[in-house]
Amino acid sequence: MLGKPGLSERVAEIRAASDREDRIYALNLATIRKAAELTQDELAARLGIDQSVVSKTERREDMLLSTLMDYLSAAGVEDAKMVVHVNGREIELDLRSLQQQAKL
Repeated sequence: MLGKPGLSERVAEIRAASDREDRIYALNLATIRKAAELTQDELAARLGIDQSVVSKTERREDMLLSTLMDYLSAAGVEDAKMVVHVNGREIELDLRSLQQQAKL
């Protein structure tokens, strides 16, 4: 690779693109519910709420962390994380731990 200028950068780009393709980027909460093979009615029953509330929750642009965690738990999500990038570094936050810290 040393003999071909730019080759190592191209390999890195291809690997990064492959990593991106391996991930499923949820555009909204409905994507998670559908991946769990649940209807809004089924998720609502797990949460003990009406289906219309699930529908509204899936369309919301902003919500409390506790609401998000309740939804994810009801959908069967076991390991919820949030990934952020700061100054070129990737930081992964465990949402359950973050929620527990918020309660303190």
